[in-house]
This record gives sequence, structure tokens and C-alpha cells, in this order.
Amino acid sequence: MESTVEKTPVVVYTESNPNPNSLKFVANFALLPDGQSADYPDLATAENSPLATDLFKFNFVKRVFIASNFVTITKNENSDWNDIVPLLKPFIKAWLEEGTPLFKEGFKKESIEGLGEIEQKIQVVLDEYIRPAVESDGGNITFHSFQDGIVKVQLQGSCSGCPSSTLTLKSGIENLLTKLIPEVKTVVAEGI
Repeated sequence: MESTVEKTPVVVYTESNPNPNSLKFVANFALLPDGQSADYPDLATAENSPLATDLFKFNFVKRVFIASNFVTITKNENSDWNDIVPLLKPFIKAWLEEGTPLFKEGFKKESIEGLGEIEQKIQVVLDEYIRPAVESDGGNITFHSFQDGIVKVQLQGSCSGCPSSTLTLKSGIENLLTKLIPEVKTVVAEGI
């Protein structure tokens, strides 16, 4: 007697975030383990992800970010979400239902090994306090460097190009890091 395993239906819904040009497409299962993400600012960088490559075939897709259980799409400014969502939502749902791997190669979690004591503290604060809040808005923050009291971070996904990213960076991230780590004097973002 042959047994059949019933697949859980794939559900995809959207969530808005502070960036009016980005939208989260949330799945009902994990796409990547916690703390891992993939940011594709253009088609040339998306070669490791067949999903991202296919999404860039839509002429209005400007950036693709994959993390946790969501895909954040950043559109060009001339497109309207009311026109785009009915195209992207079923496309992403069908893609996930196929079960095709999202990536050609696996991912490595960022390691704090090899970082100095202050850099390790910064990474822990980013991972424990800041990243979960930023992910809830469809983005990510990664540690770039620390030198002379200046922390450099990279904003990804919906955070990249978001009108409120400077306010979040200075009022939220910088305030928390300077309060918890006295050696930190300021925080700046690379490539926003």
C-alpha cells in the first residue's frame, strides 16, 4: 500500500513597511534559517538565486531581498503596488509550491570569530536587538567595520533607500549602540 504525504499549502501574503517602494511577501514557512539573508540590488548579483533571477525579469523589480520567511521586493518609483501585487503574489506562491531550491549554493552565517572585543559586542547588539526589528520591516542590517569610534553598517532590503532609514540609523541604532558600548561614538550606513 502506497502512502501519500500531504503537503502543507503554501500561503503568501503581503506586509507593508516604512519604505513606500518596498513590500514584504511573507510565506507560511522558513525560506532561510534565522540570521541568514540574501540581498540582490540588481540582476548581476542574483546569479546564486534562481528565484531572484526570475523576479528581476519583471521590469519593475529594482531589488530582491530574501530572509527568514519573506521576500522583500523593491520596485521602481514609476510602478504602482496595486498593479504589481496581483502579478508578484501568485508568481512567488507558484515558485515556492514547485519546491525548487531558492539558491544554487548554501549560505554561511556571519561569524564573530576573528573580530576584536568591541566588534564582537557590536555584532551581538546588532543580532540581538536591532536585526529582529529591522527584519520585521522587510530589511536587514549587517556590520561592516569599526574604527575610531565609527561603526559602519550596511542596510539591505527595504531599508536600502528607505526615506526613514537615516532617522532609524541615528535615533534608534546609534542611540542603542552608544548607550551599550561606550567606545561607539557614531554609526554610519554604507551604500544607502
